[in-house]
Amino acid sequence: MAVLSRDTELSAERVRIEVLGSMSPSQKVGLVVDACETNRKLMVAGLRARHPAADGAELHRLLVSLLHGEETAARVCARLAAAEE
Repeated sequence: MAVLSRDTELSAERVRIEVLGSMSPSQKVGLVVDACETNRKLMVAGLRARHPAADGAELHRLLVSLLHGEETAARVCARLAAAEE
């Protein structure tokens, strides 16, 4: 068996593969969803640290910009603002 992670011992890698192999597809999807949510929270925390005066709407715009680019963020936020009027 090849080691998938350079910083993980082979015995630990075997346990990880065994655990993942015993999980149902929905459990595996749950792990991915949790990882994505954690990643989003970390991104927002980083944005908050860099922009402490930003409110929720501005943080949302910054997050969309980080994920999808400034042009997309401008379009999305303009449509949201128009929908709120």
